[in-house]
Order: sequence, then C-alpha cells, then structure tokens
Amino acid sequence: MNSSIDILKRDNILEGGFAGLKEHRLVKEPKLFGSQENRDGSWPGIGNFVYLADARFMPHGETRMHSHHEIDVISVIVDGRISHEGSLEHGKDLHGNDVQVQRAGGEGFSHNEINPDDNWNRMIQLWVLPEKPGQPADYKVYQPVTGKLTRIYGGDENSDSDFPAKTKIEVAILSNGQSIKIDEPFLAYITRGKGIANGEAIEDGDLIRGDSLNFKATDDVQLIVVHTRH
Repeated sequence: MNSSIDILKRDNILEGGFAGLKEHRLVKEPKLFGSQENRDGSWPGIGNFVYLADARFMPHGETRMHSHHEIDVISVIVDGRISHEGSLEHGKDLHGNDVQVQRAGGEGFSHNEINPDDNWNRMIQLWVLPEKPGQPADYKVYQPVTGKLTRIYGGDENSDSDFPAKTKIEVAILSNGQSIKIDEPFLAYITRGKGIANGEAIEDGDLIRGDSLNFKATDDVQLIVVHTRH
C-alpha cells in the first residue's frame, strides 16, 4: 500500500530572483534562513538538505561572482547549458542533465554561473550543510544514467565517487513506463515530464514529500530525490 504524500506546486510560490535570473525558492530550512522565511508557503528541508531553488537564467544572464563557505552547492541542469567560472574547475561547460557539486568547506570557493546563449535556460540549485566542518573545497560533475537513480551526493564513508553523508541526493532520468522506489523519508522535485507518485499524479514543478516513494514515469522525466537514512 502506498503511503500518502504532500505536494507543493512551484507556481504557488512567488517568483523572485537576483542578478540575471528568476527563481522560485521552494525549500528554505528555518535553522539556516529563520522561521519567518516559510511564510510564503515554502517547505523546510530534510536531514542536512536546506535549500532548493528552481532558477531560470535570462539570455546571457549570470549569477555574478560570489563566494560560499561551509555549504555544499549542487546544480542540476534542466534546459540549456551553463558556463562555470570560479575558483574550482574554472571553464567547465554543463549541459542538460549534468550535475555539478561544489563543496565549500572551511576553505570556501567563489563562482559565477553563466547562461552563454540567446535563450532562457533552467537550473535547479540545492544546498546541503556538510556533516563535518573545515573540509577542503572540492568539485565533481556527474552525468546521470537513464533508467535509474544516480547518486550525486551522500555516499558511504569509504566511497570516493561522491561526498559521503547521511543525507543522500539522487537524480533519475526516466522514460515513459520506468519506475523507482525509495523506502526512506524523502523530498522529491520533478523538473521535467509527469508521473504517478504513490498513486497521485504529479508534473513538472511539483515538490513532494513523504515516508516512502513509489514513482512511475508517464512521460520523459527528470526527478531529483533527497532522502535520509533511517
């Protein structure tokens, strides 16, 4: 039997933005942003996951160079591409479905994400608080595999393929009819297509949460799943 889920519609959140982009901020963890920040209908995070923004870059828009400390910043490309500048892996180009993970740690990093094209693009940004302070800055890029969940954050302690943590983030690129299951408390955001989650229809721009997830794609789907170990 499927467990119930809550659904937050992106377009029920007022769109804001800064510099060269517009964004909906769907997750803002009170322990980082303050308890008043969720009055707009946004949700708190789960585990050490504290922030999710659905951003649209204007043509040739950019975030402008800025810095982070003691935060892990994850960027999931939905549409278009991003030119990455900064103190970590300067000059990288990211394309649709690519995932960029930047660890600030105690060392910190600076970055500027740029839309190099004449069209609007779209990128999801997530923040996770590291479990151990003072770690060195680090950088990884992933290309999720179609048809399954691809772990992009939160591996086991003995893994060097991602950043070990109890809070896990995975991206699923699914074709119509493919499915995934999660047997842990989760937050999930669908950024392309539509599907059935625990018996309920969801579509692009829906943030969902629950104690477990049984999801089947009814279209070509990009789905971001955050979950925590029991």
